[in-house]
Amino acid sequence: MGLTCSGSLRILDSSFPTGISRGSPGVATPGVSSFWGSIVNRTVFLVDGFNLYHSLLDAERVLRRPLRGLDVVALCASYLHALPGKSAGASVTYFSALAHHLEDRRPGQRARQVAYLSTLRASGVDVRLGRFKAKTLTCPLCGRRFVRYEEKETDVALGVHLVELVSQDLRDTAVLVSGDSDLVPAIATARRLRPSKPVVVAQPFGRSSVALEQAATSSFSIKPSAYARHQLSDG
Repeated sequence: MGLTCSGSLRILDSSFPTGISRGSPGVATPGVSSFWGSIVNRTVFLVDGFNLYHSLLDAERVLRRPLRGLDVVALCASYLHALPGKSAGASVTYFSALAHHLEDRRPGQRARQVAYLSTLRASGVDVRLGRFKAKTLTCPLCGRRFVRYEEKETDVALGVHLVELVSQDLRDTAVLVSGDSDLVPAIATARRLRPSKPVVVAQPFGRSSVALEQAATSSFSIKPSAYARHQLSDG
C-alpha cells in the first residue's frame, strides 16, 4: 500500500479496508472514518481567515454565486476521511482580524464580519483575532503619501499555536488551511520537534505555494465546488 496522488491530494493507493470506495476529497464518506488505520487521531484545523476569505472571493467569480457564508466546520469535517488515523471529529481554530478600516468604503462590513464570527463561535469554532495596523507609504513615482492597512499578528499567532499544539503533544495531526508561505518556518519547526506528527496543508482555491507543499507532510487544494457544498443555512 503506497502513496499516490489523486488530483492534488496525496492519499494511500488503496480502497478502504472495509471495501467501501473512497469518496472524493471534500465530500464526506458515510460510515467511513479513515483508511490510514485504527488509531484515534486528535485532529485540529488551523484556518487562516483572510487567506480563505480572499479565496472565497476568487471562487465567487468562478462560480458566479455568493460563497462567503461558508460553514467552516462542515468544510473541514468533509476532509477528515482523507487524513491519517481514525478521526471521528476535529477541533477548528479560526484566525482573523476585524477590518474596521473598511467601514467607510463598505458600510456594514464590520457588522457582517462580527455576525459571521459569532456564527462560527456558535458552531464550536475557536475564533482568535489579531489586528490591522495603519502604515503610511509614499509613491516612488509621484511622491503622494497614502495609508495602507496591514493585518498583524494573525499568521504569527497561527504559527505559534501550531508549534505549541505539536510540541506539547496536544494534537496528533494539524491541518493548516492557508496558502501563505510565511507559515513555512512554523511548519518546519513543528515537524522537527515532533517528526511523527503529520502537518497537512489545505491550500484554499487560488492560494497555492510550492514552499508550503514542500514543508508539509502532505497537502491538497480546496476546490470552489467544496465551498459551494458547505454553506451555512442562511447563506
